[in-house]
Amino acid sequence: MGIFGRRKRNLADGGHDGAGPQVHDPEGDPASEVDADAGDRPAEGPYDISEAPDDGVPRMDLGSLRVPVPNGSQVQVEMDQSSGTVRAVHVVTAQGQVTVTAYAAPRSGGLWSEVSGELAEQLRSDGARVALGRGEWGLELSAIVGEVALRFIGVDGPRWMLRGVIAGPQSEASRAPDVLRAIMRGTIVDRGQAPMPVRTPLQITLPEAIASHIKSRQAPAQQGPSQGR
Repeated sequence: MGIFGRRKRNLADGGHDGAGPQVHDPEGDPASEVDADAGDRPAEGPYDISEAPDDGVPRMDLGSLRVPVPNGSQVQVEMDQSSGTVRAVHVVTAQGQVTVTAYAAPRSGGLWSEVSGELAEQLRSDGARVALGRGEWGLELSAIVGEVALRFIGVDGPRWMLRGVIAGPQSEASRAPDVLRAIMRGTIVDRGQAPMPVRTPLQITLPEAIASHIKSRQAPAQQGPSQGR
């Protein structure tokens, strides 16, 4: 079940009031709390590439994702050292570290409902305090792990699912979800047409400037051992 209507709506029309989700019993069944009609959901982003707006918003092009980067934030790249591939790209804000990831999903949608249940179970098994609530796209997960507050949000799109998380100090927990929602709302997803197994992460490619910077930093480390022989 997708959330994407064909109609577009400006933010000034009241698409999002900025209110956080209403958290209920973390051990309760979220199904009855979060199952909403598509008409209750906002018509702005996240966007499929086929409906990407020409809105002039600067976005970081990661191949499968175009992600807006708020003013004053920093970008961090997490690499897989064994394969040399990009594991994740993080946007570090004053409220916490934001990570947005897209996955292949079935045409019927509903992947976030499955994934969120598994995620909540895993977090609880790791000792986290988990709460389920409602946000502008439906179910949201809140978790406390030590001194860190986490908020997970998922959006079912056409043959893709977008998942976002922000991790930050508990002192910023009330403001952090709006930062995550704003980034997800402006994100564009380009799944491509190739068939992929459900839950396969969409490939991330770095902008040339970032890739060159990482390569220049890796070069001295790679040359060091050979010079010492």
